[in-house]
Amino acid sequence: MGEVLVRPMRPGDVEVVERLSAESFRDRATRLHRPGTPLPALRPPARAERWVRRTRALVERDGPGCWVADLDGETVGFATSLRREGLWVLATYAVRPGLQGRGIGGLVLDAALTHSRACLRGMLSSSDDPAAVRRYVLAGFALHPQMTLTGTVDRTAIPSIDRVREGSAADRDLLDSIDRATRGYAHGPDHDLLADGTRLLVSVTRGAQGYAYVDDHGVEALAATDRRTAARLLWTALAQVPGPVRVEHVTAANAWAVEVGTQARLAVGQEGFLALRGMNPPSPYLHHGALL
Repeated sequence: MGEVLVRPMRPGDVEVVERLSAESFRDRATRLHRPGTPLPALRPPARAERWVRRTRALVERDGPGCWVADLDGETVGFATSLRREGLWVLATYAVRPGLQGRGIGGLVLDAALTHSRACLRGMLSSSDDPAAVRRYVLAGFALHPQMTLTGTVDRTAIPSIDRVREGSAADRDLLDSIDRATRGYAHGPDHDLLADGTRLLVSVTRGAQGYAYVDDHGVEALAATDRRTAARLLWTALAQVPGPVRVEHVTAANAWAVEVGTQARLAVGQEGFLALRGMNPPSPYLHHGALL
């Protein structure tokens, strides 16, 4: 293997690393495929476009946290990360299939970790891949298993729901306040990225607040100041999904979501880990896969 050059990611790299990430994730999912689950596929075009928009925004706002590895003039690995207030988040991290285990991943991850200096807390969403898990543990992250809720909602189980409305950009301060109450730090400008391709639901009562970003497959992210509000938002989201549902990133700290999923007749499976440094699993909170 030739010399690996690790350098800052540029806007012109984004479409290249999108394909690299899609191929890497499909390869990893194929290797870890479980019988009875759907066969892995490349990221569909609409999601690929959203991925590109999100990553370009990260390169612009968090350039020091976004790196690529080049080998013989070709990009073979990358990592993107961000800082929001005192929280560091690893958004995406991948190495080209066939080149894992050669130290490339460690080089780009170490480069991205320099963006975490002076951050008291860190978050990332990890797959079950043993090599990636090992790197995260060595970097000081504690692993918390994640559950996934899948299936078709039993419509007869949906309760009467009120006090949930459509959200808008005018709710930004409210959303950041809920973030600080649940994970300790606001998403800030990342709410624009969370809103890309999703619908925002908001619930505000006298004693509690919450929000959820919902698409046609389930919940992209959810945060609330109490479990009752979180459950109300999740039920509302499930009621709006027309077909099969997939709700990811449910940690043991969010047993309320498992209760809702069970009542809705969804299957509960285990997939990946929430990796944390300097913090406990947020609750009531269902994190986004990249923006956490």
